[in-house]
Amino acid sequence: NVCRDPRRDATKLCVVETPADQAALERTGAFRGYYFVLMGRLSPLDGIGPRDIGLQKLFDRALDGVVGEVILATNFTAEGEATAHVVGEALRQRGLTVTRLARGVPAGSELEYVDLGTIAHALVDRR
Repeated sequence: NVCRDPRRDATKLCVVETPADQAALERTGAFRGYYFVLMGRLSPLDGIGPRDIGLQKLFDRALDGVVGEVILATNFTAEGEATAHVVGEALRQRGLTVTRLARGVPAGSELEYVDLGTIAHALVDRR
């Protein structure tokens, strides 16, 4: 169980929308911190606000004095981006380091088949 594994890095908290997102990240083996599953995302048009996805629980967990970095791994949809923005701004105002998953051109893909938005983000966020 990820939640009870003392070998994990308690200073890093990765925020995801669903258990399936958490499982996908975990399968990579690249993240050794803990996760917080929102069980949804902000969607004002659907009447889903901060209370509906447990933002207060997230803030309580992130501000426990142990967490040093919150990694926002919400989906790159309009709702996921809005959720990441709201969460990120709230946590930054409270002094936490907040990062966002990178996005870009998928490995093994050819540029001519990648959508323009992805290419644009890859150019802007290059390193």
